[in-house]
Amino acid sequence: MSAGSPDRLIALGYAYREAKALLSAIELGVFCALAKRPLDTEALTQEIGIAPRGARDFFDALVALDLLKRDQAGRYANTSETELYLDPDKPTYRGGELEFINANLYERWSALTTALKIGGPPDEASPAGHYADRYAKPAAVEAFAKAMTAATLPVAAAIAASFPWPQYHTFLDLGSAEGCLPVEIAKIHSHMTGGGFDLPPMKPVFDRYVAAHNLPDRLLFYSGDFFQDVMPKADVLIIGRVLHNWDLEAKTALLRNAYGALPVGGSLIVYERLIDDERRLNTKALLSSLNMLLMTTGGFDFSGADCIGWMQAIGFRDVYIKPLVSDHSMVVGMK
Repeated sequence: MSAGSPDRLIALGYAYREAKALLSAIELGVFCALAKRPLDTEALTQEIGIAPRGARDFFDALVALDLLKRDQAGRYANTSETELYLDPDKPTYRGGELEFINANLYERWSALTTALKIGGPPDEASPAGHYADRYAKPAAVEAFAKAMTAATLPVAAAIAASFPWPQYHTFLDLGSAEGCLPVEIAKIHSHMTGGGFDLPPMKPVFDRYVAAHNLPDRLLFYSGDFFQDVMPKADVLIIGRVLHNWDLEAKTALLRNAYGALPVGGSLIVYERLIDDERRLNTKALLSSLNMLLMTTGGFDFSGADCIGWMQAIGFRDVYIKPLVSDHSMVVGMK
């Protein structure tokens, strides 16, 4: 790459402003308000409850970012993209993940320098990060679950389509949140039954989501802690974006527990944003690992080769990697 201009570096340094404009627009309900009808500056300002100063610049910045469009009469409306993905009343809503980023991650990343200096979160954190806080109140559980669903839907669809499910009959998603992945699998594979395994506060959220998809007769919630409680048995166990929360000892303990819960011939699916072997291509995975530095006392992301090595050491055989979507891949091993 030519070093003839610093523009890319400067743009990268200012990228926080574009991100925060989007996140604040979601927090303020801009896209929700405009899903009902186009609004001019004054009406939209009143609708979302902000002060007149800055309002027009804010809305026009969203236009410049291709997040809104503006007609000749000065009325703002959603683009086809934001109408589809950022209207909370649509089943295609992906804003839950962005709501979570705004509420839980954006501010914490301002402490990255400190975290790098001290080798961990700048505040007190348990080995599991902030999960205790997220499961302490029903509203926090609901918000976290919706964020996980928004982040998981494309990956869930890919796993449901690309794994050899006809060879199996039962499955369990470990750390299932509200059950996005079990629902996607059950919708496509009518012979499969299973469910989700998560901490007890997630049960009502899971049950509501599964009921909304008319699958309560095939998908059940199992309460427990996958480090302390016996895992329910199933032909296929799934661990998705969970291993990266923990240090190596806990990672291998969880894999070992899963191995023990599987029957001979059963399979484990681990899906994550895997760091590529050259550690230069999957930027999202590397940044995700830095997020673990900020959020947990020992968590880190890892490569496919790392995961294969851990699984083989425990006893899994025929372990392989398959790319999915959204920078995610799955590592599959058989007992």
